[in-house]
Amino acid sequence: MNTTSRASAPRRMPPEQRERAIVDGAVALVRESGLDAFTVRAVAARTGVTPALVSHYRPVADAFVAEVFGAIVGSEREEVLGAFDPEPDLRASLQRLVETLLDDSRDDVALIWVQAWSMGARNDALGDRVRAEMDRWQSGLEDVIARAGSAAHEPVDPSFTAWMLLAMVDGMSAHSLVKWAPRDRADLARRTVAAVLDRPDASTSATSPTRTPEDHR
Repeated sequence: MNTTSRASAPRRMPPEQRERAIVDGAVALVRESGLDAFTVRAVAARTGVTPALVSHYRPVADAFVAEVFGAIVGSEREEVLGAFDPEPDLRASLQRLVETLLDDSRDDVALIWVQAWSMGARNDALGDRVRAEMDRWQSGLEDVIARAGSAAHEPVDPSFTAWMLLAMVDGMSAHSLVKWAPRDRADLARRTVAAVLDRPDASTSATSPTRTPEDHR
């Protein structure tokens, strides 16, 4: 009797299910090991298929890594902004939002953002997706800030406030990856919100950064 063992072949799946498994495997790989761990071979190994099968479903690797990046950061955006419930106190609302964004449990996504900013300089598809996701964060944050101001019956400039909060959160999240950040993130959130809301021209409409076609070149 032949007792030679053989490696089991990948379980057959419908094409749409196999495609979903490959994308989910790529997302899990990047969340666990970072964007720079992404290769067709690594995705294939994670999913239990051949590199050729990964390339069959996603023939352009640069576009695939952009898709995976978008899936990860889009999921976080929907989680954070979708769960936002404004309080009657505007400062409390914004402070809670900043504390959520600065939570160290999000350092894995912060790493992915930092890597995407770097890799996007050489990968056009990823660069395009990074800009699109940053725009979505900006517009989504403007919306929740406007709702917070309305709930608190206080004037607020949603565009300016969103730009300032995103700039601070992005910077501090990047700093935290090398352990260069204030230990008390709640205090940082309070100071940030105070700096934004107590600016000298807060009662007037500030001129916020605008995008032009040249900005996306």
